Amino acid sequence: MSAEDEALDYIKSHPDGVLQSDLWKVLQIDSRKASRIVAKLLKDRQITRDVESIDGIRTYRLKSTAEKPQGRRFRSLMPVEIFEPCAGCIEECQPEHCAKLSEWIFSIVMSEEGTEGRGRPEDPAGRFRGMYRDINGDREGDA
Repeated sequence: MSAEDEALDYIKSHPDGVLQSDLWKVLQIDSRKASRIVAKLLKDRQITRDVESIDGIRTYRLKSTAEKPQGRRFRSLMPVEIFEPCAGCIEECQPEHCAKLSEWIFSIVMSEEGTEGRGRPEDPAGRFRGMYRDINGDREGDA
């Protein structure tokens, strides 16, 4: 495993990031080599670097840009990257007539059928007309 891979793995293992001054100590390399590794990881956009001052000494906090896996806690509320619309909803509606809830359920059904990410599903019968919103928030098919 290369020093870059070790550094990236170490940074990824710390969700709050690591100090660059600690990185080279942990990897047992000199600070110049650590700086070159950090520069390469920054260039490849694998990490971010923010200035931080510890006891009056300037250093950098390094964080991984890799997408963090979602925790299991909210998985049932976000099965398709769209948060469940009833959570925190203040509208007084009937669930069987709620357009937001229907749209969310429809997106789950379509993702389970393997159409997620391919645009709007085919709807030749027009069963789901009005379920999609345009940029202005108006429903498709509204005048």
